[in-house]
Amino acid sequence: MVAFHHRWFLLGILLLAGCTKTTPVDEISVQASGVSLNDAVAPDLSDGWPGWRGPQQNGHAVGQELPTEWSETENVLWRTKVPGRGHSSPVVVNDLVLLATADDQNQKQTVMAFDRKDGSQRWETVVHEGGFPSSGELHKKGTNANGTLLCDGEHIYAAFLNSGKIIATAFDLDGKQLWQQELGAFNSKFGYAPSPLLYKSFVIIAADNRGGGYIAALDRDSGKIAWRISRPAVSTYSSPLVAEVGGRDQLLISGCDQVASYDPATGKKNWSTPCLAEATCGTIVTTDDKIFASGGYPKRQTVGLSADGKLLWSDKTKIYEPSMLVEGEQLYGITDDGIAYCWSTETGDVLWKQRLRGSFSGSPILCNELIYISNLSGETFVFKAKPDGYEEVSVNQLGADCYASPAAVDGQLFLRVGTQSGGQRQEELVCIGKPDTTKVSE
Repeated sequence: MVAFHHRWFLLGILLLAGCTKTTPVDEISVQASGVSLNDAVAPDLSDGWPGWRGPQQNGHAVGQELPTEWSETENVLWRTKVPGRGHSSPVVVNDLVLLATADDQNQKQTVMAFDRKDGSQRWETVVHEGGFPSSGELHKKGTNANGTLLCDGEHIYAAFLNSGKIIATAFDLDGKQLWQQELGAFNSKFGYAPSPLLYKSFVIIAADNRGGGYIAALDRDSGKIAWRISRPAVSTYSSPLVAEVGGRDQLLISGCDQVASYDPATGKKNWSTPCLAEATCGTIVTTDDKIFASGGYPKRQTVGLSADGKLLWSDKTKIYEPSMLVEGEQLYGITDDGIAYCWSTETGDVLWKQRLRGSFSGSPILCNELIYISNLSGETFVFKAKPDGYEEVSVNQLGADCYASPAAVDGQLFLRVGTQSGGQRQEELVCIGKPDTTKVSE
């Protein structure tokens, strides 16, 4: 009996060790890879929604007017069924709306394209079959297609967790695979969340995880790794951002109990500032000279930093899953449990806060000084971005739930929602707009 218990004790240790297995990250420099940044390759995608948080990577939809009211029928231009599950938010480039999705039963991770004019499916490409993480390695709210796709106008880029690795894949606009690149091992605690980031001729992908985190930059045309740097062995979930702050381009990411800045051309660290929490989910937002981040788990904090990482102010509030917005001299955020905040970007003072309804996972967008954000019950709140108090414009019900964030192009709003019928959940892609906004930009 003692030997029996001893064997089970050893098995328990081995299982625990397997859960926390670390894998050393093989760092790659641009000198070693021979792949340098091409400054001339910077497509203009300002008239679309090419990736996570839109053309400026900050949730702003400029140069258009979006509808503020809709229902299951009013101002709905089209809606189409999306197979499987995913929190991948819509991406809109030219006449295509792009999504990633996952079929858990058959273990398929897929990239799909829909016609922007009528929602009809244009093509579907299976990227991976099999290799899904176990149910214990995925958060109950998560999916196997959390990350939003990226499109540079010629190629589409996806990053999936599969077979214990993060794998990046590129496609042409007809869904044909162009290249595929393994970025590194990934020890999953709750799944994989970050979205790819476009920076000139690079695609940049973060992969923080408890087995050993890393960020990698890939050449857009070949998929070859230009640089790869190591990060702490911590499970955290934020997507990176490249923004010009303090007169230089900075690659910024939160999580691992810090905010860190890197040179996006080389991966070299500029600075890191201890703050926030072990785990964060939201993407950093910036002004010309300031950086704002929030999170997380187990600590809760919202911070304002200078362009060189000096902590300017701190507030004991966490915006965990949704990302935040900056408009003028105000910072806006909605907590997971539905409290909207407005801070002064200069001082960190709370100018107002207002309880909304429900819980939130998706991130807000801003258009014409109006903030749009959907809750997990399928309600989209529209309210004014103003410093002197919360002013609601409308609340619009569509579907039964909404985990993804909206995209906005040419006066049209694109939402990925869940519907319920006969106890069965079905995801849909919905285009909201006024009847005169059906023209697709060339």
